Amino acid sequence: MKIALLGYGKMGQEIHAMAEKRGHKIVLIIDNDEAWKERGYLLKEAEVAIEFTTPDSALDNIMNCFQYDVPVIVGTTGWIEDMDRIRRTCMEQNKSLFFSPNFSIGVNLFFELNRYLASIMAKWDNYEISIEETHHIHKLDAPSGTAIVLANDIIRNIERKEKWVKELQENPDEVGIKSYRSEDVPGTHIVRYESEMDAIVITHNSKTRRGFALGAVMAAEWIQGKRGFFEMKDLLNPQKSNL
Repeated sequence: MKIALLGYGKMGQEIHAMAEKRGHKIVLIIDNDEAWKERGYLLKEAEVAIEFTTPDSALDNIMNCFQYDVPVIVGTTGWIEDMDRIRRTCMEQNKSLFFSPNFSIGVNLFFELNRYLASIMAKWDNYEISIEETHHIHKLDAPSGTAIVLANDIIRNIERKEKWVKELQENPDEVGIKSYRSEDVPGTHIVRYESEMDAIVITHNSKTRRGFALGAVMAAEWIQGKRGFFEMKDLLNPQKSNL
C-alpha cells in the first residue's frame, strides 16, 4: 500500500516505521506549508494518507485529501467544533475519512470499560466523577480528545451529569477534566469515582507511541475500498459499520 504521511513529528516517524514493518511504502511526507507547495501534487500517487498534525492544519489537510480523492486517516484532535461539517462534506462528496482521537487498541477497549462502568454507577449519586489526563509537553490541545470522549460517554450514561469542564469542579452537574503536560509522556488517562467511603479508579497508561502507530496503520489497511466516515468502533466491530 502506498501511504502519504501528513505530519512528521514523533507520531509521524513511528507510523513511518510501523508502515514499513508491515510491508507498506511511504510515497510522500508533508510536514509544513512549503512542502505542500513543492510536492503536494504527489498526494495523488498515494492510496491512503495518515494525518497527525495540529488543529490549525488538520482541516486543510483533510480537504486536500478529499480534492485528490485519497482516503485519509486522521489522528489530530482539537477541531471537534468542525466535526459535523467535515462529516457532512465527506458523506455528500462520497469521500473516505477515518477519525479517532486515539488509535491505541488498548484505549478503545478502555472506552468500552468506561461506558460499562458509567452505566452501572448511574444510580450511585454519592460518587463524584472526575477525569485526569497527562500527555507530553508538545500536545497542543487540552483536555485531550481521549479525555473528552471519556467525559461524553459518562454524560450519556449518567443523567445527573450535563457537561464536562476544564479543571476539577465541585458542581454536581459537571465532569471535571484536569490536564497535565509532562516531558515525553505518550498518554495516561484516569477516571475516578469517589465517595466519602471509597474510590473506584480505572486507568489507561500508554507505554509507547507504537500502539498508536499500529492502530493508525491498521485503519489505513482497513479503509481500502470503503467510502464514508469511520471511527475505531467500525474497525473493531465491523458488523456495526455504517456501510
